[in-house]
Amino acid sequence: MSSHREAPEISKDPVADNADVYAFVSPDNPDTVTMISNFVPLQSPSGGPNFFEFGDDVLYSIYVDNDGDAKPDVEYQFRFTSTLRNPNTFLYNTGPITSLDSPSWNKRQHYTVTSVDSKGSKVIGSNLASPPCNIGPRSTPKYEALAAAAVHTLGTGEKVFCGQRNDGFFVDLGGVFDLGDLRPFQNLHLIPSAAAPGVDDTKTLNIHAIAIQVPIKSLTKDGSAPKDVKSATAVLGIWSAASRRKVRMADAANDEKAESGPWVQVSRLGNPLFNEVIVPLGKKDAWNGRQPSGDSEYAPNVENPELAGLLPVLYPKVFPNLAKLKKPRADLVAVLLTGLPSGIVPGFQNYTGKTQADMLRLNVAIPPAKTPNPLGVVGGDLAGWPNGRRVFDDVVTVELRAIAGVTYPLVDKTFTPDGAASKIEQGVGPGADRYQSTFPYLGTPHDGFDTPSH
Repeated sequence: MSSHREAPEISKDPVADNADVYAFVSPDNPDTVTMISNFVPLQSPSGGPNFFEFGDDVLYSIYVDNDGDAKPDVEYQFRFTSTLRNPNTFLYNTGPITSLDSPSWNKRQHYTVTSVDSKGSKVIGSNLASPPCNIGPRSTPKYEALAAAAVHTLGTGEKVFCGQRNDGFFVDLGGVFDLGDLRPFQNLHLIPSAAAPGVDDTKTLNIHAIAIQVPIKSLTKDGSAPKDVKSATAVLGIWSAASRRKVRMADAANDEKAESGPWVQVSRLGNPLFNEVIVPLGKKDAWNGRQPSGDSEYAPNVENPELAGLLPVLYPKVFPNLAKLKKPRADLVAVLLTGLPSGIVPGFQNYTGKTQADMLRLNVAIPPAKTPNPLGVVGGDLAGWPNGRRVFDDVVTVELRAIAGVTYPLVDKTFTPDGAASKIEQGVGPGADRYQSTFPYLGTPHDGFDTPSH
């Protein structure tokens, strides 16, 4: 998935597992950028009685690089604190939860937001309430109102939300991990069967989202809101990470815990599917602990991705064998590690310089699309991935087409991709009722009572 359970160690630690990162100019407030970092992936809505939450012992960070060195210039930190009102009941709630301070809600979370920049760190929001999980019509009868009350506007101009949401990332997990079975093309698979529609395996699952909407002027290098698409100031590099204390101790009963030492990064994410598909298994854990500024180490995996060699074998009549080019995939390096320079795609650039780094690269001078296309830049919509990433962008289809050669003409105009390459798709789309048009954009989470078993 888009880095849900993407590395061996972090798959054992879901509260710190960085599942998706989104960054885009906000359609409901184009003077701002919305950044979302998701954690606790693959939530079954009925997963009680200990329903899902953020980790009190995890430092969650969203980073912004505004000068192209792949190092943070602006950071937003989130720390959570859980409160148990009644330790003598096994229940998450003892009656309907009708407000964020409802006495029947037993297990609650609040959080603090801290901004960090060259001037130092500053707490900009404290004791902010997260909403409950969406239990069902009796426990959370007016969930949309609870979620709306958990959107907080800070005195420094930011808007924040931290809580459970509908997972916006759509993918045919069962097919992808069964020898790359793309159901619409499985009649052409090495082990063929009848072609069929794709299956959206995350359609009924939830996630926990950390969302923040920030004025563009607070993120750019010179404090401006750029309007020139070609300006280097207009491009931001954005990624997210989770960290834990270096030392953790627990007594025999596991009811007294202590932590000490510096924070150690255990998970990070920039572009979707980078660690999932590009980084080899033996390096995934190490990648999660490192900073984007050192990602040139992984450039060989981008230049010659393993998947590019596997797909032509699995689909000899669909995916062209680009190994015959005998050239490193400079197009994938541009898309994933440096951004696209001006002049390659008319009216577009998100180039951050020569430093190779896995970051979302967002050109804030490009306004939200009036008619969005989930295929983003590949589909002619310059406001979509790889220009940042919106919650509904079909990143799986775009990356499959890129690996098949659709993006290679960006660096070699003499190359014409195979005609089938531009038709490749995973067979699932954004779907209805999955998103909302205003902050925090990810839709209402599924409730455990009404959602069919996954």
